[in-house]
Amino acid sequence: MNTTVALASKSGLQQGGTGAPMKPGTSRFKMEGLRDYGIVFATLVLFILLALSSDVFLTRLNLGNVIDQWAPIGLMACAGTLVILVGGFDLSVGSIFAVSAVSAALVANSHGPATGIAVGIAAGGTLGLFNGVLTTTFRINHFVATIASAIVFKGFATVLSGGFLVAVSDATFQRLGTDKLLGFNYSVYILIAFALICGFILNWMTIGRHIRATGANIEAALLSGISTNRVIIFTYVLSGLAAGLAAALVASRTGAAQPNMNAGIESSVWAAILVGGTSLVGGRGAIWRTVLGVLLLAMIGNGFNLLGLDTLYQQILTGVIILLAVGLDALARRRSR
Repeated sequence: MNTTVALASKSGLQQGGTGAPMKPGTSRFKMEGLRDYGIVFATLVLFILLALSSDVFLTRLNLGNVIDQWAPIGLMACAGTLVILVGGFDLSVGSIFAVSAVSAALVANSHGPATGIAVGIAAGGTLGLFNGVLTTTFRINHFVATIASAIVFKGFATVLSGGFLVAVSDATFQRLGTDKLLGFNYSVYILIAFALICGFILNWMTIGRHIRATGANIEAALLSGISTNRVIIFTYVLSGLAAGLAAALVASRTGAAQPNMNAGIESSVWAAILVGGTSLVGGRGAIWRTVLGVLLLAMIGNGFNLLGLDTLYQQILTGVIILLAVGLDALARRRSR
């Protein structure tokens, strides 16, 4: 009898007489599922609640405006997801955004709107390249490197603009940010296209596999022949290009740029990525979840406006959601060890 009990215990049979085998790691899988797909449930619940609470929420005008306003954040969040997946962290995207916006406005005044927008995007990619080199060639910690570069870039934006607003005289500069197609601003389509591109890179291209491998274990990635420095630099360049494109959209929408425009935008970017369930330690995350993270935060802001609620509580709720997302990630990682 004792032998039977011992064998039953060793084989993982439940105590209590049911005889049903316990599934090892069930709680771990449930925790990982909550981390990975909890954003889907939260977004659907909030969508339904807002649809039932406000007659305006489901109108094309409202939804189009919400996505248009959050498109710049969505662009940077999609690219930023790849940076975190590779094991990095870019705290300078807000400053890159400022430099790109000012550059786009200045060049638009001197060489035309199209050239200005192109230069703004290129400026973002160049500054992203600078960050990538700092973190790879010079082996500076990602946080330290991008905090320092953020300060430098912000100063550079101030020097370029002289600390003043740079207004664009050519009205066609605003077409990118204000023109519509089938009732929606161009920014909506740009966000969708960019998210699809980032998803394709991550899931279908070799460099996407290299990004995950580098973020999961950089030493093992090196031993397997992956050029980890090139992979890391690629993600930072893409992050810079996304910030440049976002800046061009916002500058085009307003017809002007200044060094402190959209100050603190990087906070919303990283909030969306973390709420989307991307792991801070790298190697685990998905573009579609980041997009849902952006939509969730956008709907929270829109809901508070439509329902006339105090925006102070919006900040509190957003902070709580971020803490929950990061806490679930940390707990899932501890249980997977």
